Amino acid sequence: MTVKSVSLVIAGSGGAGVVTAGSLLLEAAAQAGWYALMSRSSGPQIRGGEAAAMLRFATEPVMSHDDSFHLLMAIDWENINRFSAEIPLVAESLIVGDPAHGDAPAALLSGKPRQAALPMVALAERIENGRPNMVALGAIAAMIGLPPEAMQAVVERNLKRKGQAAIDASMAAFHAGIAAAVDLPAIPKLPAVAAAANPRWSITGNEATGLGVIRGGVRFVAAYPITPATEVLEWLAPSLAKVGGMLVQAEDELASINQIIGASYGGVPAMTATSGPGLSLMIESLGLAVAAEVPLVVVDVMRVGPSTGIATKSEQSDLNIAVYGLHGDAPHVVVAANSVADCLFTTQWAVHLAEAMQVPTLVLTDQAMGQARAIVPKPAELAFIGQRLTAPAAVEGQRYKRYAVTASGVSPMAIPGTPGLTHTADGLEHNEFGTPSSQASDHQAQMDKRQRKISQFNYGDHWADIEDSEVGAGDTAIITWGSATGPAREALQRYSAAGGKARLLSLRLIAPVQPEKMAEALRGIERAVVVEQSHSGQFYRMLRAFYDLPAKTVSLHQGGPLPFGPQQILDQLNQLNAGSA
Repeated sequence: MTVKSVSLVIAGSGGAGVVTAGSLLLEAAAQAGWYALMSRSSGPQIRGGEAAAMLRFATEPVMSHDDSFHLLMAIDWENINRFSAEIPLVAESLIVGDPAHGDAPAALLSGKPRQAALPMVALAERIENGRPNMVALGAIAAMIGLPPEAMQAVVERNLKRKGQAAIDASMAAFHAGIAAAVDLPAIPKLPAVAAAANPRWSITGNEATGLGVIRGGVRFVAAYPITPATEVLEWLAPSLAKVGGMLVQAEDELASINQIIGASYGGVPAMTATSGPGLSLMIESLGLAVAAEVPLVVVDVMRVGPSTGIATKSEQSDLNIAVYGLHGDAPHVVVAANSVADCLFTTQWAVHLAEAMQVPTLVLTDQAMGQARAIVPKPAELAFIGQRLTAPAAVEGQRYKRYAVTASGVSPMAIPGTPGLTHTADGLEHNEFGTPSSQASDHQAQMDKRQRKISQFNYGDHWADIEDSEVGAGDTAIITWGSATGPAREALQRYSAAGGKARLLSLRLIAPVQPEKMAEALRGIERAVVVEQSHSGQFYRMLRAFYDLPAKTVSLHQGGPLPFGPQQILDQLNQLNAGSA
């Protein structure tokens, strides 16, 4: 049976090569002309330990996992119970395990999936330097319809440095898996497709984030490693050097935020990347950047909180701190990417916004996007390059007004060393010259100025992605943001295929709010479902505070680490409409 997508999981203990196997499959899928998405699940250990690679292959671009998996290929069963809730299996699913490791744990069998045995260890032992994960890859390729030559090309490319013997051993184990798959029960196959006419990229959300800030003009990064944002920094370190930039590993998050403030004050676009606990430490200095009007970008790859929470799992629960966390009235910008590929666009746009308005800009992604790898169409080149308004040399007899009250709220920013433009830049309230002031009139003027520059700025159509079902918008909407957008998009597609009419709104600009644009987007909408991955419904509460939502609006929210499935959103959509019939 051929289908449009096939979903599978490869699971095993540390050293089993689970993530490596998934990565090879992903590359081979791209070689075969398919699209793909791979996310991973692991425990909070520093190194090694159990892991699961969750993959979906498709003939069209995919941004979400399906509601269940067709196949679970378990190289071994070590601690797989930790992932059982993240691997939904149904009666049509198939579990394949190695009899050398015993039976499948009961936690995986509640959906009554089919079971079969594949002696991966025994087959690998027949081959010099054979590995069970390559046997598993061969079986998977045969079962889903992946051409062997696609994997051959990938193995040769990835193992070239290890020599021909390593390539031959891997391919021998791979073909042993193909041969053994003849005796396994069938799962759906993907149809063969023509070679891609346009280039495709294999990229993670964290890599896309790094590329976005470089394309936006960032040339200095200071950061302290933290899961799940570390890969942003690992990718940026060599990449920045190629364009004349620099990355500094700071001693902690306090140092990193202050270092990028200093770099930006010096005229170099700067950013840092962190996760929730690190963002908490940066809040005071973000207020300094607001007061001193120093542009910078902070990327928050969100994880489950509060406190240390679950460092390796995803959640959208940093929304409140990103929007409201700064003390006092501190106008700043918050944007959010809504897919792996969109991490590139959104971060590049964020640099543009920060530089154009001289304002701190927070970018929200999360573990689900940041550490997922996807095969996507090559992203378009964007024109967004950070450009700040700088001050020329002072005119004799005129004193430089760093914080001049302007119609746009943006004042020319001095680059240190420019003759005659010395000024104070600190967290104290000040007058137009930067001189500290406690006068009410100065405070009011500067508060108005800082608010005006982000309220009046033209964000264009990028504030949200707005999509209608194929049969029209109707009077129903799904409102969402971030990584919840992927399953929401698929729910909309299924709703449309059944003849339903609905609109999807995925907000990219979280703050400042856009009430007029939202009102236009919701024109004619009578019912809405707000979808988010937070335990308390933070996004729904924010929308209710700032926007006029349809009277029949319901909140579909849940905390991490379990992601939404498309059917879960579709069921809520159908229930909402059934109640209004």
